[in-house]
Formats: sequence, C-alpha cells, structure tokens
Amino acid sequence: MAGKQFQASHRYARISARKVRPLADLVRGKNVVDALSILEYQPQRGAYLLKKVIESALGNAMDPDQSSDSQMVRPEDLVISDVRVDGGPMFKRMRPRARGMAFVIKKRTSHIRVTLGSDD
Repeated sequence: MAGKQFQASHRYARISARKVRPLADLVRGKNVVDALSILEYQPQRGAYLLKKVIESALGNAMDPDQSSDSQMVRPEDLVISDVRVDGGPMFKRMRPRARGMAFVIKKRTSHIRVTLGSDD
C-alpha cells in the first residue's frame, strides 16, 4: 500500500466552513481510529459531518475493488493526511428591514474533503 491514498468529500454541506475548520485542525495528521473517537464526543454539528466524511473515506479504503488483492488495508494503518474545508456557494435570502430596506442573509455552504494515507 506504499503511497496509496483514499479520499472522500461532502460537497455543498449546509454549514459554514468557518465552523468546521477548527475540527479539521483537531484531527489532521491523526490516526483514523483516534480521529473518529475524538469527533465522537465533540458537541459541534460540524463534527458529525466531518466524522461521516472520514467514515466514507475509510469505506473507500476498505473496498476490495480499490485496494490491491495482495494487501488489505487496516484502519489502524491509515492516517488522515489531508483535510480541506473550503467555502461553497451561498444561498442569498432577503430580510425585510425598516423603511422599506432589505438586508441580505447569506446561508453559507462548504466543501469538506478528507484524504487518508498510509502510516509510514
């Protein structure tokens, strides 16, 4: 499995990237099993979304079609090599204000991408 990487992404997640980035910093570079246990007990909603993406990347790594037949991938050997949380497009809504004005409410989205790599 030398140099093999597995990735998963959640595009257009209905959460601001600013809320997920601290959680991404928390698990970047950690073992997959440790990262999932860390995110399990975080109270933020972004932790749940990030955990789902990591589990999806882990599922991609466990898929026998993607991994070579000679070596099976173990979750203990995988490390979160890269976590990117980028801003996505915004839904723009108008909020009526005083004297006939309107303010724009930006409902932000984000793209969460996780890459798993080997431990060595």
